[in-house]
Amino acid sequence: MAVQEGSEIAITRIFDAPRETVWRAFTDSKLVAKWWGPNGFTNTIQEMDVRPGGTWRFIMHSPEGKDYENRIVYKEIMRPERIVFEHVTGPRFQVTMTLAEEDGKTRLTYRMVFSSTAELERAIKEFHAVEGLNQTMGRLGNQLEAC
Repeated sequence: MAVQEGSEIAITRIFDAPRETVWRAFTDSKLVAKWWGPNGFTNTIQEMDVRPGGTWRFIMHSPEGKDYENRIVYKEIMRPERIVFEHVTGPRFQVTMTLAEEDGKTRLTYRMVFSSTAELERAIKEFHAVEGLNQTMGRLGNQLEAC
């Protein structure tokens, strides 16, 4: 379960999949499009350049038909251990994601640090950020089972 503290939301999950498979789920645009976002959302990936300074642009489509444009800039890529990126469209936050091998499984730690506590509170109120992160990780788990 995702937990909120200060201006941060964090979640740790263990997936029954090799680290390389989890890495690919986050870096292959065709796979990301299948699972990214809360339940019922779909994605149109416009660009996904996974390298420091690279950009990921996509539109999340809600079940109600609302579109959410997103732009992410990658800050750090350490295959297959770590990804750091900044979500530069509102709400603003930085993600640090680490992947650790554990007996053939993968421990994923995903930390979202918002520019301020107020920005985090807005993300929770307007976008249901905590529940959205929980659902997104659930969808990732389903995708990994299908791989």
